[in-house]
Parts: sequence; structure tokens; C-alpha cells
Amino acid sequence: MSKLICKRILLKLSGEALMGKADFGIDPETIARMAGEIRDLINAGVQVGLVIGGGNIFRGAGLAEAGIDRVTGDQMGMLATVINALAMQDALERVGVPARVMSSLAVHEVCEDYIRRRAVRHLEKGRVVVLAAGTGNPFFTTDSAASLRAVEMGAELLVKATKVDGVYSADPLKDPTAERYSRLDYDQVLMQKLQVMDATAIVLCRDNDIPLRVMNINEHGALMRLLQGEDIGTLVEGGE
Repeated sequence: MSKLICKRILLKLSGEALMGKADFGIDPETIARMAGEIRDLINAGVQVGLVIGGGNIFRGAGLAEAGIDRVTGDQMGMLATVINALAMQDALERVGVPARVMSSLAVHEVCEDYIRRRAVRHLEKGRVVVLAAGTGNPFFTTDSAASLRAVEMGAELLVKATKVDGVYSADPLKDPTAERYSRLDYDQVLMQKLQVMDATAIVLCRDNDIPLRVMNINEHGALMRLLQGEDIGTLVEGGE
């Protein structure tokens, strides 16, 4: 096996990625495939933290637009991520990978509280740490939570798994002339408003010098090839 480019990563997975081709909820085949991809990383010696969104069930900002109080909507969205995290834990355990769900909201009956030292210890023992409920605060996205946890847990790389194969100048699903970038720096993303992640998440990565890789999670084996050094998706890192 090729030498791994890093030993600890934080993987950000959107809730929409769990839907597969469905319009809502969790597709069992999709989540099982993702669990298999993560299992391969664990077997290769990679330590994996995982932040999951909740957009396949509820999205706080969308609920606010419909008239629900923004704080209440965000709290509902956080609980949706707990549902997704429990589903991912089950999928990982079914393929033989030990996993722990840690939540920024206290839900003691179903998962652990997020405690940084305990999360790092789980990683060191070869367990996948599935991080739920974002930062635990309204108005902060799960992208921001992913950047924050990557910094706290000492991740060497933040991987944002999406449905497209990198960062584009426009939405490639709507604009066939959109240009795909192979390399960007943080300030380019901010100034050009490229919608890679929200500004808070990008600034956290920039200020703590954590490289960000945006890639297509639906490409079979891409995660492992990325960790083996293949140039996949778009790399966002510090400028010259």
C-alpha cells in the first residue's frame, strides 16, 4: 500500500449525501457504501473524525425562512444530525468498525457528550468519532463545526465530501461553462465567495493552517486514493 499523506483526518459529510438518489431521509445502500470507504481508511491506519450535517431531515435556515424561530430551527437541525450520526455509527459497526457518537448537545441516553480529550483518545484507539449537533450553538453551520473540531482534535486534513468533484467558479449543475479549480488559497475562496464552506469555517482553517480538500464522496475508492497521495478534487490551503 502507498504511504499515507496523513494519519488523522476530519471528514465533513453533508446530510444530503446520505439520501443517495432519494428526496428525503437516509438511503441504506448509500450509508453502507460510505461506511465501507471509512473502514478501508481505518484498516490502513488512518484516524477518522466525522462531522455529519442534517439537511436530509431538517435545515435550520430553511425552517427559519418558513417562519419558525431561527434558534428553534437550528436546534431542530442539530437534533437531525444526531439521527444521522446514530445511523452512521450503526453502519460502521455493521462493517466491523468501532465508532462513538459524541454530541455537542447532551443526549445521554443515546450518545456521549463531546469532550475533546476523550474524542482524541477514541481516535488513538482506532475508533471513528462521529460528531453530532454541530457546535451546539445556533447560527453556526456544521461546516464551522467541522473546521472547529478539526482544529481541536489536531486533524492534519479537513475533507469536505460533496456531490461534485471539487470547487467550481459557478454551480456546475446549472452552468456547464463553470471552471473547476484544482488549487485555491483561503483568501481566494473568501474574496470570490466560492461557497466552498461558510466564511467562519474557511477563516478557522486559514488561521490554523489546516488544508481543506473538497471532493466527490460518490466516487468509489476516492477517499483512500486521496490519502495515498492522488490529486483528487480541489485543495484549499495557505497562499504563497
